[in-house]
Amino acid sequence: MKIALSSDHAGRHLKMVLAERLTELGHEVSIFGAMDATSVDYPDCAMPALVALVSDEVERCVLVCGTGQGMAMTANRVPGVRAAVVADPFSARMALAHNDARCLCLGERVVGSGVAIECLEAWLDASFEGGRHARRVQKMMQGGSEG
Repeated sequence: MKIALSSDHAGRHLKMVLAERLTELGHEVSIFGAMDATSVDYPDCAMPALVALVSDEVERCVLVCGTGQGMAMTANRVPGVRAAVVADPFSARMALAHNDARCLCLGERVVGSGVAIECLEAWLDASFEGGRHARRVQKMMQGGSEG
């Protein structure tokens, strides 16, 4: 699978840990964002990876910042993107299985690398279940419910 991976300065260490694990698992990784401690703005770091996702250059996207929240808020403003901040493997799996979240957001200051890898692997192993969840995702993407 082709996966875009990006971070700001606060997520750069975890980004590289995840890149290594993705490569070990046989995925093709495109790395964006901060590579050193120089302060940068997370929206600027997120956008190249999100553009790759919405243009179908990659199948999924992982964004890392201090908490994961800023990256997720940025990602969810991009039409067609559903991003989820997770800190446990169950939430990571369900973000894809029930919400078709092809963008995973993690906080380097929130989760350790071991938990982050577990979250990543649970998310990678999941697939969108469709059915009633497809109806709900469609409503979400339309901005609410029908009727």
